This record gives sequence, structure tokens and C-alpha cells, in this order.
Amino acid sequence: MEMNQQTDKLDNELLNLLQSEFPITESPFLELGERLSISESEVIERINKLKEINYIRQISAIFDTRSMRYKSTLVAMSYEDSNVDEAAEIINQHPGVTHNYKRNHFYNLWFTLAVPPNSKIGLEATVDILSRLSNAKSTRILPTLKLFKIGVKLDMTGKDSLASTDEKFYGEENISKNYDLTADDVRIIKEVQEDFPLISNPYSYLAKRAGVKTQELLDCLVNLNKHGVMRRVAAILHHRQAGFKANAMGVWKVPIDKIEEIAPVMASLKSVSHCYRRPTYPDWPYSLFTMIHGKTAKDCESIIKSLSDMSGIKEYDSLYSSKEYKKTRLKYFSTEQDLWEDIHIKEVDNAISSNN
Repeated sequence: MEMNQQTDKLDNELLNLLQSEFPITESPFLELGERLSISESEVIERINKLKEINYIRQISAIFDTRSMRYKSTLVAMSYEDSNVDEAAEIINQHPGVTHNYKRNHFYNLWFTLAVPPNSKIGLEATVDILSRLSNAKSTRILPTLKLFKIGVKLDMTGKDSLASTDEKFYGEENISKNYDLTADDVRIIKEVQEDFPLISNPYSYLAKRAGVKTQELLDCLVNLNKHGVMRRVAAILHHRQAGFKANAMGVWKVPIDKIEEIAPVMASLKSVSHCYRRPTYPDWPYSLFTMIHGKTAKDCESIIKSLSDMSGIKEYDSLYSSKEYKKTRLKYFSTEQDLWEDIHIKEVDNAISSNN
């Protein structure tokens, strides 16, 4: 791997560690330093530099939307090319839209949407409002029917090949089905979903903000992780800045009775960060989705061809993102969604009235 002039070998080792698991201990930077044989202060200094050069987006706790009882979906909408930018701007105003991309397909705008458990409008009606506000020609709601894998971990060291496999990752069996959040859980989640401060004891700082003791916060995070509510604490990178300039959504026409056999094979590749079963439509026959990140489009195509060879699935498509409109983390227990719904709730009432 050609070393980026802005980073050295230790930076890249650190980036791999940070993406995999940020330690849940009183002195996480000290522990990272021990793993790399450098001081705590050097770890903090290096992370600060990696943020300044825009490699690291944030370090925070990463939660599972469904375990938090939020309703979420991937949405595909179709527009005239001249209208896509304006449509994306309208859709991005919804606080529950976290990822929004222009892709090379008839369905040329793809975004993720989540609404809280107490949503007054609901997921499907929210999609309908966004579709009408942005004048979409066609809309497809593509919720997760089964999660086989989620977790972006970009290899910054060059040690992994395109054929490297994963043995451990978050999947359907990890999702919490019946965990009830306590008031302390909620207070802590509100704090740890934000970017961690680069200080020796970030958890102590976050605990003080949440109004709990440091050990109580650490115990809470370990417990939420054990129950699948929290996937991990980790760094999220700016993919393109970190050298992974291409991402492809590989969509596969897999017979329903073959999905349980084929999906785990595809999910096993480290290059595959997401693997989901989603619904099909007459104009959308693809039942399995894989997200792939590569340094170039050629890398992505090579991975997709490998997936086809491994699985035997020959009917597929590769949808590349040509423009990123929004990429952020979902803010849980935020009042912003309530405000958006208060503004748009009348549109639901008007739609119901006009149908009656």
C-alpha cells in the first residue's frame, strides 16, 4: 500500500484500532498507547492531527436503531437529473435522514431515514411527505428484512487483501429484542452519541454531563453493548479523505430460498461493510444488498465480481455514489424530529381528508 504523505505507519495502525473498538475504560487513550507502544499524550496528539486533516469524523458510541425501537428504512427515489440537487436539499431537512447519495440508476437518490418510537407521523407517512415535497417521480421503501452484517472498518494499513474475511461482526442475532432503556440509559446515550473530547479521561467528562458517576457510565455502556443496544464505541472516518474514494451498493437478485445460504458468504468479506435482505418490487428485483468501499471503482468492481463468483449469483447491479448530500449519525432522543413533525403533521391530515 502506498503510504499517504499525511499519515505514517503508526497513524494507520491507530486508525484501524479506533475503528474496531475504542476502549471502555477510565483511560482509553492510555490503553490505546500501550497497544501501540506509545504514550497517552502521543495518542491524543495523533488523533487530534487526524481530525485536523479530516480523516476522523468523530469518536463516539454507535447504537443500533432497531434496538432503540426506532423505525428505519432505506429509501430510493427517482428524479430528473436536473432536479436531484434541489430534492436532496428538501429531504436533508428531515433530522432522521442520516445518509443521502446520488447514485447512477433510474432511482438516483438514495437515503436512510429513521423516526423515533413516539413518532406522530410514522415512517411510511414521513416517506410519503418527503416524496411529495420533493416531487419524486417514483419512490421505493426498502426496509431491512434481515440484517446479516453492519460495521464499516476501513483497513488503513494495507495488510488486508480484497479477499480478506471477517470472523466477528454485528448481525441480526445481536439486535436487542426486548431491552427497556432506563432514565439513566437515556441520559448517558444523549452524551456518548456526541464526539468524545480528546482528554485523558473522556468518560469522566461525559459522566459528569450525564449526571452520573464515571463507573456507572462505564457499566452502562458495557451493559448496552452486551444487550446489543450499543454496537461499539469507535471512530468513524471520512472515507474519501482517508483514501477510500469509491463506494458501490451491490444489489443482488437472490432467490428468497437461497438468501440464508448466500448472504453469510457475502458478509464474510471484510470489504463488505453492510449486508441486508430487503423487499423486492416489480421494477426492483434485488433482494440482497451489499455495501462495498474501495480506494477506486476498479477495487469495488473486483470485490463485486468476487462476490458473484463466490455466490454463483450472476444477476446483479452496482450502484455508485456520484455525490454525497448528507452523512451524519442519527441523534437519538433529539427534539429536532418532534419539531419537523409538528410542522408537517397537517400534511398528513390533509392527505387523509382528500382520500375520504
